[in-house]
Amino acid sequence: AMGTALHALLILSLFISGGFSWKREEFRNCDQTPFCKRARSRNPGSCSLIATDVAISDGDLVAKLVSKGDNNIEISESQESPSRPLLLTLSAYRDGVMRLKIDEDHSLGPPKKRFEVPDVIVPEFLSSKLWLQRLKEENNEDGSGILSVFYLSDGYEGAIRHDPFEVFVRERGRYGKKVLSLNSNGLFDFEQLREKNENEDWEERFRSHTDKRPYGPQSISFDVSFYEADFVYGIPEHATSLALKPTRGPELEHSEPYRLFNLDVFEYLHDSPFGLYGSIPFMLSHGKSRGSSGFFWLSAAEMQIDVLGSGWNNEWESVLKLPSDRKRIDTLWMSEAGVMDAFFFVGPDPKDVVRQYTSVTGSPAMPQFFATAYHQCRWNYRDEEDVNNVDANFDEYDIPYDVLWLDIEHTDGKRYFTWDKQLFPNPIEMQKKLAAKGRHMVTIVDPHIKRDDSYFIHKEASEKGYYVKDSTGKDFDGWCWPGSSSYLDVVNPEIRSWWADRFSYKNYVGSTPSLYVWNDMNEPSVFNGPEVSMPRDALHFGDVEHRELHNAYGYYFHMATADGLLKRGDGKDRPFVLSRAFFPGSQRYGAVWTGDNTAEWEHLRVSVPMILSLGLAGLSFTGADVGGFFGNPDAELLVRWYQLGAYYPFFRGHAHHDTKRREPWLFGDKNTKLIRDAIRIRYSLLPYFYTLFREANATGVPVARPLWMEFPSDENAFGNDEAFMVGNGILVQGIYSEGAKEAKVYLPGNDLWFDTRTGRAYEGGETHKFENPAEDAVPAFQRAGTIIPRKDRFRRSSTQMENDPYTLVVAVNGSNSAEGELYIDDGKSFDFVKGSYLHLRFEFGADGTLSSTNMGSSGSRKFSSGCTVERIILLGLGFDPKGAVVEGENREVGVETGPVSLIGKSSSSGVPTIRKPGLRISDNWKIKLV
Repeated sequence: AMGTALHALLILSLFISGGFSWKREEFRNCDQTPFCKRARSRNPGSCSLIATDVAISDGDLVAKLVSKGDNNIEISESQESPSRPLLLTLSAYRDGVMRLKIDEDHSLGPPKKRFEVPDVIVPEFLSSKLWLQRLKEENNEDGSGILSVFYLSDGYEGAIRHDPFEVFVRERGRYGKKVLSLNSNGLFDFEQLREKNENEDWEERFRSHTDKRPYGPQSISFDVSFYEADFVYGIPEHATSLALKPTRGPELEHSEPYRLFNLDVFEYLHDSPFGLYGSIPFMLSHGKSRGSSGFFWLSAAEMQIDVLGSGWNNEWESVLKLPSDRKRIDTLWMSEAGVMDAFFFVGPDPKDVVRQYTSVTGSPAMPQFFATAYHQCRWNYRDEEDVNNVDANFDEYDIPYDVLWLDIEHTDGKRYFTWDKQLFPNPIEMQKKLAAKGRHMVTIVDPHIKRDDSYFIHKEASEKGYYVKDSTGKDFDGWCWPGSSSYLDVVNPEIRSWWADRFSYKNYVGSTPSLYVWNDMNEPSVFNGPEVSMPRDALHFGDVEHRELHNAYGYYFHMATADGLLKRGDGKDRPFVLSRAFFPGSQRYGAVWTGDNTAEWEHLRVSVPMILSLGLAGLSFTGADVGGFFGNPDAELLVRWYQLGAYYPFFRGHAHHDTKRREPWLFGDKNTKLIRDAIRIRYSLLPYFYTLFREANATGVPVARPLWMEFPSDENAFGNDEAFMVGNGILVQGIYSEGAKEAKVYLPGNDLWFDTRTGRAYEGGETHKFENPAEDAVPAFQRAGTIIPRKDRFRRSSTQMENDPYTLVVAVNGSNSAEGELYIDDGKSFDFVKGSYLHLRFEFGADGTLSSTNMGSSGSRKFSSGCTVERIILLGLGFDPKGAVVEGENREVGVETGPVSLIGKSSSSGVPTIRKPGLRISDNWKIKLV
């Protein structure tokens, strides 16, 4: 025991010092993961299942999957077909979503019930089920078996082929083109639970750890095909390109699949398929000819996914007569445990697929306005004096910020919900000082609970039996920041409710209404555990093994914490909780970030595809640590990171405690100004960002978007992940190399683009080269045909900007028209759900009229704003207006043409501007150029 404790202390000291960087040998690869190795070894056509007893029951298609028995394909012992029939259910839901469930028949006596992930699918989705009335029976186009076909949505049908078993979505009509299919390559396999034979050894060993595996092999694997797809995207989190690269094929013998297994990975590698902190098994395809489709598997066990490259099954396709209808991308999905609970999304637009996916897992939460501004963090601000100095220096250097963060050292010995009384003796007063300037504070609360009988959280959790158990039924004891720690079994709703109550002002002594929360280490991280995590045979909620729910642990912890802040504010205050681990549905509870990155140019570069991938999977409120968590960025890298990070949906600077201090004013006057200008760009654009967060909340469409989401027919955009769209109106291109002598920017589409700093116009559909890119900004462009709302008066915090006037930047297109939106509410409560908001639509027409119309429901009249429109900037006009008239008032206002302040710089040419037009932002109005 003493040796184990010393070993754990050594591991802990390595983590604290930052010495425990990523080491490949600490983590399993596919060959060291038996279920992955078995699934990859199977040949196409090895599935011998056929669908029988196909019928309609309770509005669903139901069937049994049984072994055909007589099969010419040789099957090894590790590929045995199920000994009992499997039960299959196909369901149709509104908006073109098909659900497939396959599970064991529990009436036939498997040793235990397989785990189905609860509390992910939202009730609104379940109520959108379409009750199937009848099936069409028809022969498959190639004569290979009977199909049962049913209505899915206008233009689409769901179908199951009986023999060999295959499920797919197709366009409506006999022999309609396939959109998505499962088991077209015959790779489906379902390892059923069974009793152990006396001579079997089910244990698995990795390094010094042994997994007892009391229920034996229970993996599921299958192939999914995306038709007319040029690329596939999604399945975060990986530090690699947005478009997923093939992992198997004739020239990819030693390539690893994309791994989905939540892990605490220090200093992760860029351009790697290795799994990181979160897992979302949702994949989206896109191609020029058809558009987009998507596939989601609701499983919380470890998953490995292959993208099968061209020619991966050449030797089998002709022998087995595998379907080869058209161009497609094949993928192989492998999971250690769980059930088959999969969703097919027909699209066809990329935004349709994301909307369909979030109709299942929920739309992103609407953040408070302050949370969309800049956050300042470090491990750790030492004490109250340090906090006060940092806060004062932001004011001294005239740099706005909204949130100051405290890491683990603020606590009393890593006991969460406590304060170090020597370093932070007056936490309430400290928070109130920040709040007086409209600022907020965030403290860290991690899931590992220090095993100390004098610690009130541990004492109560232990007495109530609220901890995860080890395989013997004792409270699991692992090592993390506090040393010996136990972990709450937050899969249990009762325990989540108890945890939520810890955040009350009574229980969290020293907290105030301006304090919010950060969940770190919730993968969960266990320093002395296998792969720095919890053993797979640990037990939750009775007999549920950790292997079955590992990837969802952090999700439930995030959920419970957000619920705690909701309870704390009597349901009136929108929570803010940042989580490192995530799972489908995490978007409903707050923000996530990309974890422990490094101060390297490559990590700046990979932050963009990582954030875009998260957005495609429903997580809109995301960002990367500006400057890199590990290491010491030089001034150029730090400035470039701030300039790009100002456009991340979640904008936070953060650093490891071993790094040099890097607050924005510590790199000389010149760089202080550059960082100040970058942060001010974000503050100027906050009205636009907040409007996009509302769009995400209503539709699931992300704030930061791949170019092809806005330009789905532009093939040059499909593989581009160096640039991204902020909403539909702004394109941002990062600078990713030291001392860059040029920047190449591809501007998609056929319309013009306007430099957001100078107002200069550039043609769409072309790559533009910028020599010696400006050091004071990264390239950013406003799309012609859009209207961007801004606030250009800079305050200490976003809260202090509430009553400031708006600027509207109108960028007209070739038709002399433009449109945009602005969403406004109180920025903090849930009153917007009841209709208390303004949702304004701006339209500029070819006749020179700019109008504003409130699109909100009648209920939205409850909210009003006293803000006015200060300026209207007109880019790309085909004429020089002499003035403008406010219609209805017959009031004339002047139009000035000359240099104008855009974002961070005056325009290089004359730009027509209407100054002080005397318009209230909350009124409906029209103003016409003359």
